[in-house]
Amino acid sequence: MSCNDPPQQEPSLYTVKAVLILDNDGDRLYAKYYDDTYPTVKEQKTFEKNIFNKTHRTDSEIALLEGLTVVYKSNIDLFFYVIGSSHENELMLMAVLNCLFDSLSQMLRKNVERRALLENMEGLFLAVDEIVDGGVILESDPQQVVHRVALRGDDVPLTEQTVTQVLQSAKEQIKWSLLR
Repeated sequence: MSCNDPPQQEPSLYTVKAVLILDNDGDRLYAKYYDDTYPTVKEQKTFEKNIFNKTHRTDSEIALLEGLTVVYKSNIDLFFYVIGSSHENELMLMAVLNCLFDSLSQMLRKNVERRALLENMEGLFLAVDEIVDGGVILESDPQQVVHRVALRGDDVPLTEQTVTQVLQSAKEQIKWSLLR
């Protein structure tokens, strides 16, 4: 190693800096940042606009932006991004991206588009939590992710009720309390 070689980065388990899903206007549908590279929401939104502007018209899968490695994929009206540091292994980041996309594809019955995703946000939250925790990659097998999300979903009885059902139930309770 000569004096002019860049310093080697220490290997780290903290591979993922962020997971983003933007719509086809570049607006945030989902964003989870795992470090303080962009500490404020304003800085995050600016970064998201930059990343969208750089990637939404290209067919490639990898970009370098603001010293970060960005792997991405688009589908119908969604853009999926997994972000790591500039020295991060693109294949590791791509494994996270593919796992997330394939998990969602199974959970949404291959209907990976904005409306279906918005109707199943809790599944998205659970899936991302199964794949990455605090920036550490936990799982890259979509079958395992979907299985665990299904198990965790069974623990939450409220998920079986729609917002309309909850509101209707609340109205009934208020009506009966007023009639007493």
